[in-house]
Amino acid sequence: VGYPEALSDPSYRGQILVLTYPLIGNYGVPGHNIFDELGLPKNFESDGIHISGLVVSSYSHDHSHWASNGPLGEWLADNNIPGIFGVDTR
Repeated sequence: VGYPEALSDPSYRGQILVLTYPLIGNYGVPGHNIFDELGLPKNFESDGIHISGLVVSSYSHDHSHWASNGPLGEWLADNNIPGIFGVDTR
């Protein structure tokens, strides 16, 4: 499970999510138009972000992945979700 799945997981609704993996954002956010054989979103747990905030140690401003639809920071900003990086999340 990657960060798109974690941020869109309804079980995290209203929580501030702290990710301990040392690098977040490097593959961007995949498109919402990729579905599995059952018609469910392939890279997300639901149709939107459910967390209230995101805390990461190191954020990659440059993303690179064939399925990327845009950067993580832009997805967060578009959904009015605050995020902070540069925090020791160990």
